Amino acid sequence: MPIIAIEHLTKDYGHNRGVFDVNIRVDKGECYGFLGPNGAGKTTTIRHLMGFSKPQKGSTSILEKDSWGNSAWLQNTVGYLPGEVTLPPGLSGTAFLRMMEQMRGVKTKEYLQMLLERFELDPGISIKQMSLGVKRKLAVVTAFMHDPDILILDEPTSGLDPVMQETFIEYVREEKKRGKTIFLSSHIFHEVDAVCDRIAIIRDGKIVSEFQSEELKQKHDRIYRISFLEADSYAEFVKKPFTFTSKNKKKLRARVQIPADRVGELTAALKGFPIADFVEIPFTLEDYFMGFYDTGHHFEGVK
Repeated sequence: MPIIAIEHLTKDYGHNRGVFDVNIRVDKGECYGFLGPNGAGKTTTIRHLMGFSKPQKGSTSILEKDSWGNSAWLQNTVGYLPGEVTLPPGLSGTAFLRMMEQMRGVKTKEYLQMLLERFELDPGISIKQMSLGVKRKLAVVTAFMHDPDILILDEPTSGLDPVMQETFIEYVREEKKRGKTIFLSSHIFHEVDAVCDRIAIIRDGKIVSEFQSEELKQKHDRIYRISFLEADSYAEFVKKPFTFTSKNKKKLRARVQIPADRVGELTAALKGFPIADFVEIPFTLEDYFMGFYDTGHHFEGVK
């Protein structure tokens, strides 16, 4: 039984805006990354998942409960962190946390206190006086204060400084180790790559790729940067029938993209050339993602 299920979800706002036939399932203990730029359909999907919007077609459910029919239950059960935070300006952070404790039936303050210390949040001031970053930290603490088993995170580190972003990523890693099920929507490659087991890329409201994160790292062409000691050697080598992603005549340097099973051909072709260095350039999630948004190219080996 999937913990989170999105089946043929469609919401068409017109002018190619919305989401179209989105299918996702997230199993227990899995961290699922939902990657795309702003406007691609990530937040629309999450709003349906949380029961805030009714699908035109398809369905969304958590723990086999239909989202639209159980939105109030979901808000008290799931750890939901929205992309845009709206907090009551007339309350202090402390008063807001107390109100949320009562709503969610939180019995102990130990976990809440841990979160306050972890995210370096002093909730004693008025929400109206809080900076964007402090409001974001208050939203983070509020989302997790009842120690939920399911986390729905929409652009979770937006508004956090770089140090606190790393603190958040480490926290999510720890929650994952505790067996939590996590759905993380983001446009930040490092964030998704650092914590997610499986990743989907959404473009123009449609999922264009879904893959295991480890699979991506293993199944792709290799890219090597080769620096030569002599101009003649450089000029001779770049005439060879390899795929060159860049050539730098001034620095006598070239990059070659080649399938993993043909690396032997490259090393054989380099025999006898005076080489300054031969370095493999790691293939990243960003490289794969930009293949869809720059050229529409689909890297072979990952679907």
